Amino acid sequence: MSVLGKTPPLITSIDDRPRRRGLIVAGSVLAGLALAVLWSFEFVDHVIGDNVANTLLGHDAKATAIGGTAAGLVFAFVSGLAGTFTACNIAMVASVGPMSQATRSGSTSSGLRRLLRPVGWLALGMVTVSALYGAVGVLIGDDLPQLSTEVVGGIPVRLIQSMVVFGVIGLAFVYLGLAALRIVPDPFADRPIARVVVLGALVGGFLIGRPYPLFNKLFHWAVDSGNPLYGAGAFVLQSLGNIAIVTILFALVIVLTRGRVLQWLTARPSRTVAVTAALLIALGVFTAVYWDVRLPAMFGHGWFPTMPYN
Repeated sequence: MSVLGKTPPLITSIDDRPRRRGLIVAGSVLAGLALAVLWSFEFVDHVIGDNVANTLLGHDAKATAIGGTAAGLVFAFVSGLAGTFTACNIAMVASVGPMSQATRSGSTSSGLRRLLRPVGWLALGMVTVSALYGAVGVLIGDDLPQLSTEVVGGIPVRLIQSMVVFGVIGLAFVYLGLAALRIVPDPFADRPIARVVVLGALVGGFLIGRPYPLFNKLFHWAVDSGNPLYGAGAFVLQSLGNIAIVTILFALVIVLTRGRVLQWLTARPSRTVAVTAALLIALGVFTAVYWDVRLPAMFGHGWFPTMPYN
């Protein structure tokens, strides 16, 4: 069984493997490294993220207190939308590769219907992790490193948690990319549904390391409420906000090209595998390098090249 119930696994035979796997890996690693160097957190977090949140909420998202449960849940979804393209969330774009298997149908309407199922499996993994962490986070409260104001070795403790979490997630993405190419054992070779659910769980895991200021404000509100259900609901909405834009963009590709781009992508299994692996490896490398090499360098631990605008 597959993501769609009818779609075969990523690779069904040796012939389905891309021919130049080494080149795919090398190019993806270089792309991930380049993105880690070029990325501007100031622009993405503040110029884009803050302005989107302020516009949608109609007030200064950081400065205005969250007034009540309804306002908190709205804030959760809006801050999720605003944080879609932050460094702690951009790796979710890698899920587009596996989800592209959903559009083998020739018609646009059928492709859109087929898109809903893999998005649903992705959301299942994501929502499960988000809800669990939201509830547990409220119960643990200020003892969580993510809410700490302490500094160790010149690095805020909350960022140390980010380094650990995103380092693990980045390596997981890289492994899944190599597994798609059959360079390492693929635990999901015959279980494509599980592949998408696990990707969703990794996306949900972004919340465990996210230092994004608006998320930190949401987290403190949830803890202050003292209600684990509020924490679970808020974190689920935050994650749904994170994937909303990427899902819409993916659907627009289907509509605007009448499915031609994705028909081309899925025409040969080897092509789907190449795109899937490249996205997973590139964004996995970016995530691990950005958080475990570039971030420590900002605090004087090691060195990493910087751009004039960083």
